[in-house]
Amino acid sequence: MLDCTDLRNAADRLAGRFRSLPQSRLRGGVAREGLALARELSAQAQSVEFPCREVRLMPDEGVFVIGDQIAVAGHELAAALERLPELAEVRDAAVARIELAAKRCGL
Repeated sequence: MLDCTDLRNAADRLAGRFRSLPQSRLRGGVAREGLALARELSAQAQSVEFPCREVRLMPDEGVFVIGDQIAVAGHELAAALERLPELAEVRDAAVARIELAAKRCGL
């Protein structure tokens, strides 16, 4: 079993930061980066869990739910990867991508 604690923690940390941002900051472009990250994580989770199925795009539900979308997508990816220890590099890349998004957003 693959340990995905770091992935869950990184997603939760960034999600919490997004949840605490004021509307003005979210509307200033930070939300686009967060949504792009959530969509990437969601697509990866779907590809791992259902490799033969077309990936569904995570919808844009507005700037105030992006933190939740990041958390859900990160946890879904972690759950999908835990059963596949050979995909440790996907886990590590996802953690790095979350950290890059945080840096790009100044979080």
